[in-house]
Amino acid sequence: MPVGVVVRRLPGATKWQKWSWRPVSVLPGAGPADWAVMRQEGEAVEYHAATVPLELHRADTEAYLTALSDRVPSVYVVLRPADEVERDVPLEVMLVTASAYEGQDYADSSEVQVEKIAMPPGLIAWVRDFVEQHHEDEIFIKRKRDRKRIDLVEDGIGDPRIKQLSDVYRAPGRKPKDTLQ
Repeated sequence: MPVGVVVRRLPGATKWQKWSWRPVSVLPGAGPADWAVMRQEGEAVEYHAATVPLELHRADTEAYLTALSDRVPSVYVVLRPADEVERDVPLEVMLVTASAYEGQDYADSSEVQVEKIAMPPGLIAWVRDFVEQHHEDEIFIKRKRDRKRIDLVEDGIGDPRIKQLSDVYRAPGRKPKDTLQ
């Protein structure tokens, strides 16, 4: 599903940062956009930054359930620094994901900015329908200890068919290096 990302630009809090950029909402089913101004109030500007696909995968349904079970169901928007220096916009939208685990993986990196954005009701219903259709609970199977007896005496080390020329517990010998001096 195409999802538009709305980014708000506010004046920076310090003299070293002129602007503060932060994603504030998503627009499910949005058309293509390239930093189109949506609203402007004083120095605060909201942009429709980009429209990127939100892809859901059957193997990630547990992560989607985690995102849906939050107090506020959310998607994660991943922004990275823009490659082009000439533009007035320092960021580009890299990804939108409904997976809480994938959002956490990106948050571990200092190279990208990850923001948690509330899902609109239509997006919640779409993700929930996908999870209900494809989720399979993974059954936990406790691993059982081997029934091998540990009080038996070992006759040797390794395969008895292979002869050992020396003690397997010895320290490896040092070979003298050829030196010129």
